[in-house]
Amino acid sequence: MPLTSSLALFLPSALALLPPGPRHLERSLPSPSEWPGEDVEFPNLIGWWWCHSGGRRDPQRRRPPLSDGDWTRLSRPGWDWCEELKPHSLQPQIGILCPVCDTQVDLPMGGVKALTIDHLAMNDVMLESLRGEGQGLVCDLCSDREVEKRCQTCRANLCHFCCQAHRRQKKTTYHTVVDLKDLKGYSRIGKPILCPVHPAEELRLFCELCDRPVCRDCVVGEHREHPYDFASNVIHKHGDSVRELLRGTQPHVEALEEALAQITEMNSALQKRVEAVAADVRTFSEGYVKAIEEHRDRLLKQLEDIRVQKENSLQLQKAQLEQLLADMRTGVEFTEHLLTSGSDLEILITKGVVVERLTKLNKVEYSAHPGVNDKIRFSPQQRAGRCRGYEVYGTINTKEVDPAKCVLQGEDLHRAREKQTASFTLLCKDAAGESMGRGGDSVHVAVVPKDKKDSPVRTLVQDNKDGTYYVSYTPKEPGIYTVLVCVKEQHVQGSPFTVTVRKRHRSHTGVFHCCTFCSSGGQKTARCACGGTMPGGYLGCGHGHKGHPGRPHWSCCGKFAEKSECTWTGGESAPRSLLRTVAL
Repeated sequence: MPLTSSLALFLPSALALLPPGPRHLERSLPSPSEWPGEDVEFPNLIGWWWCHSGGRRDPQRRRPPLSDGDWTRLSRPGWDWCEELKPHSLQPQIGILCPVCDTQVDLPMGGVKALTIDHLAMNDVMLESLRGEGQGLVCDLCSDREVEKRCQTCRANLCHFCCQAHRRQKKTTYHTVVDLKDLKGYSRIGKPILCPVHPAEELRLFCELCDRPVCRDCVVGEHREHPYDFASNVIHKHGDSVRELLRGTQPHVEALEEALAQITEMNSALQKRVEAVAADVRTFSEGYVKAIEEHRDRLLKQLEDIRVQKENSLQLQKAQLEQLLADMRTGVEFTEHLLTSGSDLEILITKGVVVERLTKLNKVEYSAHPGVNDKIRFSPQQRAGRCRGYEVYGTINTKEVDPAKCVLQGEDLHRAREKQTASFTLLCKDAAGESMGRGGDSVHVAVVPKDKKDSPVRTLVQDNKDGTYYVSYTPKEPGIYTVLVCVKEQHVQGSPFTVTVRKRHRSHTGVFHCCTFCSSGGQKTARCACGGTMPGGYLGCGHGHKGHPGRPHWSCCGKFAEKSECTWTGGESAPRSLLRTVAL
């Protein structure tokens, strides 16, 4: 059968299957001249008919539920209507950011115009416009002239011409029409909310299944067989749910307001605290700057005094040397003139005076080197005391360390024990033998075994910042060690020197007591290395008895010094039983 004949038979049957309602599909049918060719497959024929019958204008109501295979068969080159018939899920979602709360909102398929309208905001805008004598508002009927009146029944803004026409019509004759100036005290004069699908119908019903307001045409079309009711009848249920959510949200609002108040209060306190601390910083800085400036002036004055003192010393030495040089030249010139020009008799006569003069000149002591030097150093890290209550740093030093005058001090200077730390102190002095009183000098110490010179002992030099240096080292083996102490790469007084490292100190195994009877609690079998005994069978020593040394001593070796090394060897000469004591 030809395609046109098939289409003529198919379309009436398809129209009969549609739900009742506005039959605009019949008016939208294309003429036979617009039908496709005979070679079109049946699925494509369905899509062609659907597209040309109004499916584009209302895709929500008229799109058939096609499977993936149908979409594949319908998607043929030249059929641009297939793009519109694709499911919404296949098209990319577009989102925009709210300029107020910065929340992302996904745009519906209808674009920005399909977003939910804020009718409250529109009511406020209209109120503001009406309070301004209606400037900027146009008639809702003619959309041409400015608004002068408002129909309270229709909730429509009317111009003068449309208002007269509104009153002439029988249907609207008794509607209440008021002037705009009479509406200034109103709080709500919103326009009726119309259906976006059926702009001529007002939204008065509510679809429970779709959960949205609908109009009368919607419930007989897209929302057919859906449960619905008037908005005034369902508002209590949905209003209660919204109020329940509101009650759950209000505590958060109060909590957030309190949190914001605390943040504002904390911000104010923070600002005050910052200002107070900034004032303290400025006060401290100003005082510190004044202290540093005063300390600077002191250092510069001290430096000037040092310069004057050294220059005076140099000038005095210069004057003395110049006078001595003049005397020397006079004596030398006179003697040379006498020897070259004088006769033998003249030389013999003057000899005594010349000899005496030259002898005195030769005995005059003088220094061929300047009496002072240019050794002036500024030590910025050295403490200089307090100035205006602030600790200041930086001193001027004119002393120069003299390694030949530096001395070594300490009990462990020439003796040490293996695996025990030994130490001594280096005292640095200047050329006059006075203590430097400061640190910072280059000190190098080396401890080298005599038989293992390639294995030096690790040393630690601690600068005490007062002209003394604490030197410590720990020898690992007994033997003879050589200690080298250098300041500015020169040996100090007494360096190098040798240290005898003995074996590790032996601790006492007994007790340091007055007698065995006291330390053992009166035990007869307790003995002491001193060899003393007591009558009555006591093997240990006792006060005033035979063999008691008359002073406190160690029970293990008999030594009298409490801090001493034990000499008991554990041999036959000192039986172990003698060491058995009981410490109370």
